[in-house]
Amino acid sequence: MHQVPTSESQSADAFTPAIHVEQLDHFFGTGELRKQVLFDINLSIVAGEIVILTGPSGSGKTTLLSLMGGLRSPQSGSLRILNTELVDAAKTVAVKARRSCGYIFQAHNLHSSLTAQENVMMGLEVHGTYSRAERRDRALEILALVGLEERSQYYPENLSGGQKQRVAIARALVSHPKIVLADEPTAALDKQSGRDVVDIMQKLAREQGCTILMVTHDNRVLDVADRIIYMEDGKLVKNREASRLQVTA
Repeated sequence: MHQVPTSESQSADAFTPAIHVEQLDHFFGTGELRKQVLFDINLSIVAGEIVILTGPSGSGKTTLLSLMGGLRSPQSGSLRILNTELVDAAKTVAVKARRSCGYIFQAHNLHSSLTAQENVMMGLEVHGTYSRAERRDRALEILALVGLEERSQYYPENLSGGQKQRVAIARALVSHPKIVLADEPTAALDKQSGRDVVDIMQKLAREQGCTILMVTHDNRVLDVADRIIYMEDGKLVKNREASRLQVTA
């Protein structure tokens, strides 16, 4: 299991929350159709930690992840990503915070008209600071790290499910993000492919020193986590209850 750094010689930044949430509520709809989906979420994840968020379908896990990743705008409470407040933040602030996160979707969301290398290069284009040659080289380097160097010129239709998800992981990590948010990254994969994908995420995250928050129902990959948290009906369950629920699930 991955260990959060504890050496006194390491920077205090290692213990500064990469994600800090306080009294976060969230609603869908307006007027009579307004429905609360997140209730008083309080959560702190330190830099370098690997955390799994689990719980029943429809409990609010993906909604919470999308708020952290800047895919939705948080409405109330406090949501700080790398010490940047996203509640009531200006659009430019939210965009900057979003660029610090790598997002891995359940459906890999690869562009079918682009090769594996070109899909990974897109993970760098939003930063606007890399030349095409630099994007190309970095994409090849990380595809090699996930074992796909020989398939860099393959299109998604010619890749297996596990290989597509590896490309998605490479795309999320190519910019060396400080936070990786993964939404059911092993859901569509067989046991071995799912294990491979999570091991790669863990290895590259350690090497790049980033924080991982992964939503999953997959009990086969729980061992990679430093901590498991449980969500039900839009609320976080205490950690000790989460551990009990996972053991008996």
